[in-house]
Amino acid sequence: MEQLSLQQYLMSNDYPGRGIVIGRTPGGTHAVAAYFIMGRSENSRNRIFVTEGEGIRTQAFDPAKLSDPSLVIYAPVRVLGNKTIVTNGDQTDTIYEGMDRQQTFEQTLRTREFEPDGPNYTPRISGILHLEGGNFNYAMSILKSSNGSPEGCCRYTFAYEHPAAGEGHLIHTYQHDGNPLPSFEGEPKLVAIGEDLEQFAQLLWDSLNEENKVSLFVRYIEIASGSYETKIINKNQ
Repeated sequence: MEQLSLQQYLMSNDYPGRGIVIGRTPGGTHAVAAYFIMGRSENSRNRIFVTEGEGIRTQAFDPAKLSDPSLVIYAPVRVLGNKTIVTNGDQTDTIYEGMDRQQTFEQTLRTREFEPDGPNYTPRISGILHLEGGNFNYAMSILKSSNGSPEGCCRYTFAYEHPAAGEGHLIHTYQHDGNPLPSFEGEPKLVAIGEDLEQFAQLLWDSLNEENKVSLFVRYIEIASGSYETKIINKNQ
């Protein structure tokens, strides 16, 4: 698979929607997880990321303008032992609770499907990073409607063992802007990962469409120890 420039790929797309990036630093020492949200409506744009425990939660920037919390307020990131879960919806909790009962990542998502926001039927995208014994692997999932029809759910899981240094994958909700919004297609995109947290976070943020971007989360996790550093950028200050 051809490795894409994350910067060029995102800058060429006004509305990829919500996106997850997971990979490994060029030096090989850190696992990387990133999550961004974008919005077209006032309700979607009226959000910030805030820390909650070892994870994060979305929160209304102006509570008076929050019209419908059902698909915009959730915990995108949670940590379960040596596992970091990143998703674009409340399936974060589904994965966390299922894996706490010894279910697999894929098994937990069998109880969920795409979002009930017709006519878009936004895909649910999810990722999980697993660190153990100085090793690191990750998986990504997308649950999407069957060619835009709510009658069927297509389920895809992509697992990456022994990820190469400097490489990662990006998955996002929409191919591009539109009405209805067309769902992401194909495998997660192979992209380059940066060595420095601050620089990589800024590259991601600067690559997102200025009008539509809302918030960004980036975490670098030391594979040997599990210690981490986090960067959050909110457009609403």
